[in-house]
Order: sequence, then structure tokens, then C-alpha cells
Amino acid sequence: MLLWCPDWPVVAADIVDGISAATPVAVLHANRVVACSEAARADGVRRGLRKREAQSRCPRLTVLDHDPGRDARAFEPVAAAVEEVVAGVELIRPGVCAVAARGPTRYFGGEEQAAERIVEHVAQTCAVESQLGIADGVFAAGLAARSGRIVPPGDTPGFLAGLPVEALGRPTLVDLLRRLGLRTLGDFAALPAGDVLARFGFDGALAHRLAGGRDHRALAVRRPPPDLAVTETYDDDPLDRVDAAAFAARALAERLHDRLAGHGLACTRLGIEAVTAHGQELHRVWRHDGLLTASAIADRVRWQLDGWLSGTSRRPGAARPGPARPTAGIIRLRLVPDGVLAHLGLQPGLWGETGEERERAHRALNRVQGLLGPEAVGTVVLGGGRSPAEQTRFVPWGDERVPARPAAPPWPGRLPAPAPTVVLPEPMPATVLDATGEPVRVTARLEVSAPPARLEIGIPAAGPRTGGAATAGRAGEIVGWAGPWPVDERWWAPAEASRRARFQVSLADGTALLLALAGGRWWVEAIYD
Repeated sequence: MLLWCPDWPVVAADIVDGISAATPVAVLHANRVVACSEAARADGVRRGLRKREAQSRCPRLTVLDHDPGRDARAFEPVAAAVEEVVAGVELIRPGVCAVAARGPTRYFGGEEQAAERIVEHVAQTCAVESQLGIADGVFAAGLAARSGRIVPPGDTPGFLAGLPVEALGRPTLVDLLRRLGLRTLGDFAALPAGDVLARFGFDGALAHRLAGGRDHRALAVRRPPPDLAVTETYDDDPLDRVDAAAFAARALAERLHDRLAGHGLACTRLGIEAVTAHGQELHRVWRHDGLLTASAIADRVRWQLDGWLSGTSRRPGAARPGPARPTAGIIRLRLVPDGVLAHLGLQPGLWGETGEERERAHRALNRVQGLLGPEAVGTVVLGGGRSPAEQTRFVPWGDERVPARPAAPPWPGRLPAPAPTVVLPEPMPATVLDATGEPVRVTARLEVSAPPARLEIGIPAAGPRTGGAATAGRAGEIVGWAGPWPVDERWWAPAEASRRARFQVSLADGTALLLALAGGRWWVEAIYD
């Protein structure tokens, strides 16, 4: 049995932030719609649309950023309500949970009666709409829940056969299957398993089993021995703040992942147990269709701790308030790999440790974070944009590496390759002169007043920064140049409008620079190697 709450990110925003789900609302991630309300769909908003297109279809659309923590906090009362009716709830993601059908079916006298009882109880206690699907396996039950369908035992392969391959939720694999002429799950399931493994790899083989109605737990899932669980105590400093709990969760998740990797295993189902200073015991199980990486484990632990420590309320109209926040901080946290798969990709190599250098680097970076704080270590994420500064984004080590701007759009005015090696944190003022010593200008028609002949670089008021110290205060003859590449951004908003033209220049000493002309002033933005 799988319980699915439609448009959960929108409903969670209603519960936590009070933004009515009855109005046009869209939740965006990486500038694309990941969920929207029924009112927004009535105006043509769909998942996958870019923000600007969604707003053009629905001008009164309320746009929200995707917040997995908010979704998890809001879903905790729903999971608790389901547990009041049946035992053994497994959280798959915020908005979706599953239970074994056998027990509730026997207790309530049938699958349909059990489904009605669970959905009705969630609606009465949490004021949340939900749908329940029943099938052989979690994947098929999730698809059945979209239409509130009960698939009879043994009929799951036939139910899946007519569904499109997009139901797999793997865009890269789906695109390849489409180009190969495989348009339904039945077409994909008909391929020989050995050929699928050889062509598409482990994840493709897993998707092939799901398409055929064979839940992937049948591969090699077993209950691990108790020594695989990891525990940490915080007697001296109980965890009572979400940020401290999230930091502790990341370190514990790394320990669990390393322990499983040493046994050639990967986690598919994670049990999170916590004990407070007043003896209150908290427990929740998270489930995942693939293999939980260290960062994925840390995310789920962080979401769950956020849900426990925040103590969110249920929606207005709910029969009872949501679970209260624990009366004391958490003094013991335990992660239990409740379901694992043999994963040889994590097995140590014969002539040395596979990925040992990478793991050593991970441990070193985590150690630096432990000494200096989570924001002290950053990594670069490449994305879209017109200037080199816009195409990079620093994110704290261990956080989700999502670009600030999607790389897919053509980005008119974007500089051609190669990219500069050094992007100055603060552009340096400069002067570009022609052969007669007059300043070089660019007209409204993007015509250069005269070929650039000489460059003089000034020093910014704050002094030269890293990467620009060797360039500041220099002057040189320009022996080659290219451009202009004009950019006219946000012209519809005068307060935010930006108009500039970029040039690539090469000096006589071999230095190559990226220049920008904005508001009649020249700037050095970047340096080429």
C-alpha cells in the first residue's frame, strides 16, 4: 500500500508558511516548476516549465523555492496519522509513504476497506487529501496511487505494460529508450535482462526489473546484522537546534556509508532513531528506490531531525494538533540500515582501495568543516549565464550541487570559448585608447568608434584582489581584439537594468584579458591563461 499526497510541496507551504494552496502556487527548483496547485494547472502551469513561462501563463502565480526540509516537517504529522492506523510505515519521500498490505487487509476485511480507512483517517486528523494505491511492489503501488487504483495480486506486470517509460522517473534513460523506439514499460520489460545490464548498467537493470513488475527488493535485500548500525551520543551537549543536529547528522551519515562500503553494501532503507534527555524515543524509516549515497543519507537524517525538533502544526481544520516538539534535546542518535543491497561498486580493489584518494579528500574536507564551520569549505558548481562570474556558484561542501542558473538556455550574448582562468572578484577600472590617444567608444548600433590600440589598467579603491595584483597598474599595446558581445539585461525594470559590451583583447606581452564597457567606463573582468 502506498499513500500519495498530491502536490505535496504546495500543501507543505500551506501548512508551514500559510500560503493558500487554493490559489495559483508553483514550487520551483533550478528555475523549473516541480509542483503546482490545481488553480495554477487550470491556467496552464505544468511541471517542468521555466519560471518565466509559468508566470506568462498565470500572471497571478505565487512562486516559491523548493524546500525539502519544509516538506519533510509538514509530512511528519501525516506519517504519524498513518501509524495510528497501521504499523510499519516507510517514508519514501515527503508526501509519500508505504506500508505492507497484508496486515491492514486482514484487519479491516479487505484491501478496499483498508485503503478507505487510511485515507479517511488522514483527512480527518490532518485535513490533508491523499490517494492510496495497492500493487505488487512499491514502484507499481506508487503509479496505482495516482489514480487511486487497487491492482489485483499477480496483475501488476499487465498494469505496468501500457504505461509510458516516463513513469520510470529517469530522464536520461527515458530519452535513450525513446530514441530506441521503446515507448512503454511493457516494451522495455520485454528486453532480455542480460542485454539490459550490459547496455544500461546497474541502474538500467534496476529500472528493467521495476518495469516488469518485479520489485527491486527481490534482488538481494536482507536485514543487515546489528553491527552495521551507527550510534552517537550527545550527553554533554544535547541536540536542540536544527543547525547543530544537521551538522551532527552529516558526520554520522558518513560513518554509516563508510561502514556499509567496507562490506560491499549500499543502503536502500534507513531507520532513524533518537532518544531525548527526558527519555522520549523517536523512530522513523525512510525508503529509497535506488542506492542511498552518503549525502542522501545525511539529507534524510537532516529532514527528519528538522521535523522532530521543529514540531510543526497540522493544517487549520485538522482534528488534532501536530506532534509537539520534544521537551528536551536529543542525547542519542542511531542510524540503522534496515535494507541493504550487495553493491560491488563499493568493494575495495584488489591492488589498493577503489576511490581511496576521493574518500581521503572527503574526510579532510569534513575535518576542515568541523574545525571552521560548514560554510568554510566551498565547491564550484557550473551553470548558465552570460558572464564568467554568473556561470559559477560556490556551495558549501556536502550541500546539494545545484547551479544558480540552468545551462540549457542559449543565453544570447554569452562569451565564446575558451573560458577565462581567473575571474576577478572585483573588476578593475581601465582605459582603452585608439591609435590617436582618444578613448574607444561603442555606439548604440554596436559600432566601435576606432580599433583599440592601448590599454591602461587602474587600481580599484579597495586595492588589487587575488588574481589581479599582477595586472593592476599596468599598461600595454593591444595587438589583437574581438567583440563586442553586447548584453542588455532586465531592460523592462529600470532599477535593475544592465547594459554592457564585452571585448577580448590580447596585449603585446602575451596577456589576454576580458574587458567590459558599461556606462561609458571600461573594466577588466577576467584574465585568460
